[in-house]
Amino acid sequence: MLKVVIPASEGFDNATGTFITVKEQALQLEHSLVSLSKWESKWQKPFLSNEPKSLAESLDYIRCMTLTQNVSPYVYTPFAMPASVLKEVSAYIDAPMTATTFARNGGPKKNQEIITAEIIYYWMICSNIPFECQKWHLNRLLTLINVCAIKGQKPQKIPRSEQLARNRALNAARRKRLNTRG
Repeated sequence: MLKVVIPASEGFDNATGTFITVKEQALQLEHSLVSLSKWESKWQKPFLSNEPKSLAESLDYIRCMTLTQNVSPYVYTPFAMPASVLKEVSAYIDAPMTATTFARNGGPKKNQEIITAEIIYYWMICSNIPFECQKWHLNRLLTLINVCAIKGQKPQKIPRSEQLARNRALNAARRKRLNTRG
């Protein structure tokens, strides 16, 4: 969970032609499958894509992430949301939120599948992950899904030539460390 403070500000609402005062507001935010689902249902496009988001879409995602009750809608306007808060939220969204890492065998794999909230829910169901996890940080949930997929696979057999090469490298390192010839 991320806690940010939106400072008090004043701006002009072009739609109504009035000045708006926004009081200082503390927000609790959670980048989760729930917030992703809310955003995708409104904008009807995948959030997890390489397509850049407009400022309105980004501010609305912050609204979808908000756990704090009774927040003025003007908090989510460009004049009220400072750039420092946007950077902090962006860093929070990109954070892995887990110590788990994955080794890359070969080059990075390009997945052409468009990932939406429903696809992630499907992965959760297939992996028997309880729905309480939909409130976790999204990157942590995706890591758990990835771990379930990896652990559920049959172990891949290492080719004999690769095994022999590893053993030769280990033996050479031991000989060097122990200062022996064989």
